[in-house]
Formats: sequence, C-alpha cells, structure tokens
Amino acid sequence: MYRTKRLQTRITAGRLTLPAAILISVTCWILTAILLPGMEAQKTGYPLWETFSSICIPGWSCRFLSFILYGIIGYFLIELNNTFGIIRMRASVQTAVYFLLISVCPSIHMLYAGDLAAAAFLIALFFLFKSYQHASPTSYLFHTFVFIGVGSILFPQLTFFAPVFWIGAYNFQSLNLKSFLASLIGWSVPYWFLSGYAYLSGQTDIFYQPFRELANFTPIRPDFLPWEMATIGYLLVLFLVSSIHCLITGYEDKIRTRSYLNFLILLDFCIFVYIGLQSALSVHLLSFLFIGVSILAGHLFVLTNSRSSNLFFICTFVGLFLLFGFNIWTLK
Repeated sequence: MYRTKRLQTRITAGRLTLPAAILISVTCWILTAILLPGMEAQKTGYPLWETFSSICIPGWSCRFLSFILYGIIGYFLIELNNTFGIIRMRASVQTAVYFLLISVCPSIHMLYAGDLAAAAFLIALFFLFKSYQHASPTSYLFHTFVFIGVGSILFPQLTFFAPVFWIGAYNFQSLNLKSFLASLIGWSVPYWFLSGYAYLSGQTDIFYQPFRELANFTPIRPDFLPWEMATIGYLLVLFLVSSIHCLITGYEDKIRTRSYLNFLILLDFCIFVYIGLQSALSVHLLSFLFIGVSILAGHLFVLTNSRSSNLFFICTFVGLFLLFGFNIWTLK
C-alpha cells in the first residue's frame, strides 16, 4: 500500500523529511563557504545597524550566527503551526521548506539586519494570531507591536508593515480603540529604551537614525541582481500557486485557520510589492518573505494529493537545486 503513495505524500508525511532538509541545508552552507570564501554582507548604509554589527558581531561569525538564527526561526515555525493548527496536523513541512529556501540563497547566509528583524516579526505574528476573537486582546496587540518596534530599530522599514498588522487585527475581531492605543504604546516601548541609551551615552543622534532611514527612499526601478531576480521569481510562483490553493479550498479549513492564511497571503503580497518598490532592500525583505511562503507552501504540499500537485512538488524540488546552482554561478 505504501508503494502506491505519490512521492509528494511520501516526503511530506515522512519522519525523515525535516532531518533530510537540515542535512541538505548544512551541506549547502558548507559548499557556499567553500565556493564563495570571500563573500561579504552587503553594506546597508544604516549607521545604527553598522555600529551594532561592528561591535557585537565579529566578521568570522556571520555565517554561523545566521545559521543559528535561521534554525531558531525554523523551530518557531513548528511551534506556530502546532499552536494554531494552520496545516491541520502537527507538521514540520513548513520548516523543511524554510530551510531549503534559505539554503539555496548564498547571499543571505551572512547575517543581516533583516534576519534579526524577521525573528521579531515571527514572534509578532504569534501574538497577533493569539488575539483572534479574544475577549481582551489589548495585551496581545501590545506585545505584537513591541516586537515590531524591536525589529524596526534594527530594520526601520518593518514599521511600514504595521498597518497590515492592524488590518489583520481588524479581521481577527481584536482591534478596538483600547487595543489600537496599546499597539501604539507597544511599538514605542523599544524607542523609549533607545532614547534613554542615546541620552546617557551623549549620542542623541542615534535616536533619530531609524526615523531618518524611514524617509530614505531609493529610486523606484527594478534594479535587481541576477540571483535576486531568480530567487524572487521562484518565490513568486510558489506564493501564487499556494495562495490560489488556499483561496479555492479555504472551505475545508476552519474559519480561524482561513483567517490566518488569508492574512499571510495579504502580508506576503505586501512584501512582494515593497520589494518591487525598493529593490535595494530585497536582501533584508527575503527573510520576511521566506516565513510566509514556507507556511503557505507547507499547507499546499501537505493537504494536496493529486497528480498535478505531485508534478508541481517535483518541479519545485528540482527548481531548488537549479536555483542553488544558478545563484552560486552568478555570485562567483
């Protein structure tokens, strides 16, 4: 009976899927370090991050710390699904997809501000989902925006996605005047600490740097590197297919789960739009995009079992290896 199962079902339901994805990820990380030994993180031009990274992050540890951070995010993706039942089963496929996606993009194997902000972003998602139709959502929205504020100190553009979280809270029936004001206070809390540090250290300019960065817009043009175009194109196809599947088969999910998935679709769409508007930030925004796309793709692969879905799964898997080879080739 087991032999008649499609390849997609065998892999998504297998216990060795996640360990195999981790092994592939480690292998890709090692190959990248060998083939691209001189690769360095792109300069962001954001003084606060440059100061933080130069003081707290030794150059030799960038690859290692980024791998550890991605591992932590991958673990929390499992906890997110187990807590909210987004894929209707205790699945780790979304984490396996996440590890494979980050592995085939050698440029993001270095530690960026967007990586740390993405970790805060994921925790913010957790608290936002917790607020769903809650009788007292104020504390959940407060904590949601505390982590958005924390992430925005290192990556100020995260603040631009605050309205999307408010839309999500409204759809989750957890947005009212009290919770809205709590969200504003929550977002400002990290900046209170930043202002205190700036005052005590006599470097008041530090406090204004995140706000100056928010007003720093590069010209709107599709100025992408080849590896960025290939990676974003791959993610876009995966996002579109997964989103269409969620929208068409949404009636099979609980109303709560459908709300979560619709919010992730909206959030990923906004990230794609922002990448198109500010291509210079794509290396940071990819860290956010991987989270949402991994969940949607995991939902697609686990809950479908047709010939067409199996073919798409195989093409997706083969495409990952082709994308890794292309990215290595263009970066050498």
